[in-house]
Amino acid sequence: MSQHEHDHHTHAAAASPEITFEHEPAPNTKRIWKTFWILLCLTIAELALGLSHYAFDLHGWILLFLKGGMIILSLAKAVYIVSIFMHLGDEIRNMRLTVLVPLLLFIWFILAFLWDGVAWKDLRNKYDKAPPTEQVQPHGEQKPGHLN
Repeated sequence: MSQHEHDHHTHAAAASPEITFEHEPAPNTKRIWKTFWILLCLTIAELALGLSHYAFDLHGWILLFLKGGMIILSLAKAVYIVSIFMHLGDEIRNMRLTVLVPLLLFIWFILAFLWDGVAWKDLRNKYDKAPPTEQVQPHGEQKPGHLN
């Protein structure tokens, strides 16, 4: 390498923003820690609700409230993860709606099919009861313990 090439290479390396020797903390370190603490708190609360179901003998409305709280916390965690890690929170409104509207429709379809399935099962159990049948014994055979 000639002196001219060496000087040109040294000058290009010093002027290039991609090559740095001083490392500073990332500018979004606070955002990363904030995300960590929020997800940690949501996870601990979710686990506390889930494990309290086994620690205490809960029934009725309290158990329903507990399960509802777990579902709400899980959804909050999912929304936060999507908005931060998938950068959906940084997108424009129309892009967010492009993702969220089909998701909400999908959730609505699941709930509608579950509702319809339960209604169908209940109607079937109510109106399609099989008539009681007696076991017909072939001619000449005896039932156990029955004398002719």
